[in-house]
Amino acid sequence: MASSSRFIKDPKTIAIVGCPFSGGQPKAGVDEGPIHLVEAGLPEQLKALGWNVRFDGHHQFEEINAKLGNDPAAGIVRDPPIGKLKNPRLVSEVTKSVAEAVGSHAKQGELPLTLGGDHSLAMGTISGTLSAYPDAGVIWVDAHADINTEETTDTGNIHGMPVAFLLGITQQPASYGASEAPFSWIKPMLTPERIVYIGLRDVDVGEKAILKKHGIKAFSMHEVDRYGIGRVVEMALEWVNKGYGPGGRPIHLSFDVDALDPTVAPSTGTPVRGGLTFREGHYICESIYETGNLVALDLMEVNPSLADAAAVKQTVAVGCSLVRAALGETLL
Repeated sequence: MASSSRFIKDPKTIAIVGCPFSGGQPKAGVDEGPIHLVEAGLPEQLKALGWNVRFDGHHQFEEINAKLGNDPAAGIVRDPPIGKLKNPRLVSEVTKSVAEAVGSHAKQGELPLTLGGDHSLAMGTISGTLSAYPDAGVIWVDAHADINTEETTDTGNIHGMPVAFLLGITQQPASYGASEAPFSWIKPMLTPERIVYIGLRDVDVGEKAILKKHGIKAFSMHEVDRYGIGRVVEMALEWVNKGYGPGGRPIHLSFDVDALDPTVAPSTGTPVRGGLTFREGHYICESIYETGNLVALDLMEVNPSLADAAAVKQTVAVGCSLVRAALGETLL
């Protein structure tokens, strides 16, 4: 590997956290994404880059479903909305379990690689990272800001809300009259100046207002077009590391494949044309690896049920390639 890590212990170990979960959004199939990525040989590819790889199988969440009285195989989900929020108890319990898994690996000096699954899982992955690295910054690569609150969401799908929960800017259900507050376990340790977006191009009106109100840095595709991806990544890292000191802060990279143009990664739930090219996506990953500060990585929203076999194979291959780029693969 070309770059040393400032935070990951030797021998360098990747801990794959497979999360076949789709409860944060309504489209079936995204829970199959992690399985396809592993079956495509991702663990072996990472070993070939010089990493030790720890993978103990995908999280299945049977105990959580049993606790809630759900039977996914029979199509039984006993999780009525709280306010607008859909599947709130299931999403909360799953993301809490993911936070514990990611945090455990991070505290052991391993680098957690979470394969999703829908992007609601980031409530868990980033919470886990912050439990080990309280001053970590987040680079969020996505077509969408995922920062809706209970007030601004039109759909109630929680995969469009994780950043709001992580920042503590959305209301807990109890505060608007509900008897339950399932997300009360989330500690809003992330601060607005420690998250930067790259690739935004489909942002709700309410989300735009939130980004402006809280001074959150976001590089949309307009900035990518204007400055080029090299300068955008440079500015993103400058922003997230501002005032931190030499070397830079630990970085959690959360990458939604829909940040890429649908011609590059077609098999995803909410594709939006005009996205990052293959090389732009990889440049982001390569550059963050080169900092030596990457401590956690998410790859989210690969959905093998939403395209033909060739497009699924293409999207899975691109997903594996992005992970390899973020973990040390270079062109030369």
